[in-house]
Amino acid sequence: MATAEQYRNQASSLSYRNQAFIGGKYVPAVSGETFDCVSPIDGAVLTSVASCDKEDVDAAVKAARAAFESGVWSEMDPRDRKQALLRFAAAIADHREELALLETLDMGKPITFAQSVDIDGVVSTVQWYAEAIDKIYDEIAPTGRDAIGMITREPLGVVATVVPWNFPLLMGAWKFGPALAAGNSIIMKPAEQSPLSALRLAEIAAEAGIPDGVFNVVPGFGEKAGQALGLHMDVDMVAFTGSTEVGKYFLKYAADSNMKHISLECGGKTPNIVFNDCKDLDAAAMGSGMGVFFNTGQVCVASTRLLVQEDIHDEFVEKVKKVAETMQPGDPLDPATLMGSMVDVDQMERVKSYIEIGEKEGASLVQGGKQVRQNTGGAYVEPTIFDKVDNSMRIAQEEIFGPVLSTITFRDEEEAVRIANDTIYGLQACLWTDDLNRAHKVARRLKAGTVNVNDTDGGDITVPFGGYKQSGIGRDKSLHAYDKYTQLKTTYIKLS
Repeated sequence: MATAEQYRNQASSLSYRNQAFIGGKYVPAVSGETFDCVSPIDGAVLTSVASCDKEDVDAAVKAARAAFESGVWSEMDPRDRKQALLRFAAAIADHREELALLETLDMGKPITFAQSVDIDGVVSTVQWYAEAIDKIYDEIAPTGRDAIGMITREPLGVVATVVPWNFPLLMGAWKFGPALAAGNSIIMKPAEQSPLSALRLAEIAAEAGIPDGVFNVVPGFGEKAGQALGLHMDVDMVAFTGSTEVGKYFLKYAADSNMKHISLECGGKTPNIVFNDCKDLDAAAMGSGMGVFFNTGQVCVASTRLLVQEDIHDEFVEKVKKVAETMQPGDPLDPATLMGSMVDVDQMERVKSYIEIGEKEGASLVQGGKQVRQNTGGAYVEPTIFDKVDNSMRIAQEEIFGPVLSTITFRDEEEAVRIANDTIYGLQACLWTDDLNRAHKVARRLKAGTVNVNDTDGGDITVPFGGYKQSGIGRDKSLHAYDKYTQLKTTYIKLS
């Protein structure tokens, strides 16, 4: 792996794609408006990016619809579509360092994770859905001998993927992977904080042989480009990852337009329960620390509520504090850095405001809580741990999206489950125990789309991901994600 200095040299020679990609080519916003893309590493302006609005979205939808109706992708032989996506995955792998560097520069995550988690994850996701294409069968209904009932899958048409800034391409791949595999045309709307890797990816898709109009990217702000996609009468589906607040807007947009399909992966406030029968507390502490401080806490499943059984509380909190000490913010371009910057100054200020709220609410600040590396011009907050937190406090109920851990004590299994479920969210839950019976019983009672046992971030592309309650609707990953990008058609044939 390159050194930090080598990555800086590479960054200085990058050519940023900063226009919308529509119908197979880069185009400026119709209005001519742009916005600055600022690196949270040092506050430097990387480039100015096209700020798309309704007119640009109309053009992208028109291109996507034309490609879909032409059948150039939607009606392609499944084996040929599979090979095209495999070429796309290989091309992404060939540009691994460039794409990872764009993500690090754009949103401040450590370069090591940008490569091994984000871009490698994109490659494996596209490969997995490509391989699934010619292995998914349609169905024949169990009718009588006087009829044949065929159940076939058809692509939806034009799919908009509105993706977040914390994992710009990986969250995108969880959506465009199955959407493209099913034969849809897509329009990707990256977050305004992190548009650069998506814009470069569109060009890579075209070079890999994805037909013009099948893969489009419209950068811009949510209230303009995002809203235009949500309200568009010729968009068949919006697949969204982001906050619960914005997710609700897309439900309204669907109701106010064409009742388009909506898939939402929204906020979370993951409970991480540590029982006193967990023998390896060091492993649990390391998992708990990584579970909340990885990606600077900017993760929807971050294990931000640490529930510890009372008789091991003091010992365990000390172990987690030691883990936090090893994860201090550093230069995101240094391969040794485990924790980078916040995505921007606004998010940093939001996190700092919640730290102030926690102190005012009476929680005990036992670790961190400060902005650091201020001389860099970047947006850095150190790992922060609150103890003596009551689950009714705002820091325990609201999604902070930063490196802030709330520690809560519980007496027994019943209280642990009650506290864990006392939230509007239900994306993920975690528990640590050496009692297999307890693991199954508690997992069954936790109201979450994913329950990790003796881990804080388990699962791969083969298992579905999504939430209960206000954490969303629908599932990413696995073949269940493929389902939502298709419609079922029944063809009932009467036999004479």
